[in-house]
Amino acid sequence: MRSSNPVFSRRGFSRDHGYAGFNTAAQAGYAGSNPYAQNPYAQGGHAQNPYAQGAYGQPGVQYGAPPQAPATTGRMTMDDVVVRSAMTLGTVVLGAVLAWALLPVSPTSYGLAVGSAVIAFVLAMVQNFKRTPVPALILGYAAFEGVFLGVISEMYNSRWQGAPFQAVLGTMAVTGATLLIYKAGWIRVTARYARIGLAIAMAFVAVMVVNLLLVLFGVAENGGLRSFGPLGALVGIVAILLGAFFLTLDFKQIEDGIAYGAPRGEAWLAAFGLTVTLVWIYLEMLRLVAIFTNND
Repeated sequence: MRSSNPVFSRRGFSRDHGYAGFNTAAQAGYAGSNPYAQNPYAQGGHAQNPYAQGAYGQPGVQYGAPPQAPATTGRMTMDDVVVRSAMTLGTVVLGAVLAWALLPVSPTSYGLAVGSAVIAFVLAMVQNFKRTPVPALILGYAAFEGVFLGVISEMYNSRWQGAPFQAVLGTMAVTGATLLIYKAGWIRVTARYARIGLAIAMAFVAVMVVNLLLVLFGVAENGGLRSFGPLGALVGIVAILLGAFFLTLDFKQIEDGIAYGAPRGEAWLAAFGLTVTLVWIYLEMLRLVAIFTNND
């Protein structure tokens, strides 16, 4: 469930054991020939489930059988994920609404937005390197991220009236469509799928960092690849598609966590992952709406 990066590899990628849940026991043929590919929460080289209560390794239980969540308390459920996601996203929304209402568009509010974004990033990184989820860090990240989103959204709205509302609708549409495609089985989240997608995502961010440096040093004009023209729209669409890719990893992480009986606290990490992804999609959707409004 944990990972080494809150943006790229947190989703279903175990810091210690590879791609958690990808190509594991759900693929019965492979599992039958590989006794070490049963559980993304395995410790050491063997496929014992540290969360199971008398399941694997007990008489009468077939070794290599598909995992089943323990019937004991203290295990993550879908309700846990929903509640904690609602709390985290609710904190983001509350922070955004307060920032929009209390901070008028000005250079000062822009500076507060940048400061909030930096603090949110630091809190996200601190949580990432924790061995267990810390709700205070996650909610703190959500609060500061909300302030950043509120100020930025108000700025966009002052120039492109209604852009934030359209971006929210677009984010909901992308999320709903991705969930539908995932549940329909049209996308299979495997280790290969994750590796390729994460490689593309890291390459995308690397290119964006180089583009930012070129813009800051005056080499690239009008934002370079992030301009408000056709090229900027194309880059924005790619970014939104990457956001949809991250959502599929989030869904897989949640599905595996429930199936393997992850501790209830892991629901906070699931909520954290979903929040980071939805913020990514919203910001890219906001830019895309502004670009299309510019070209009308």
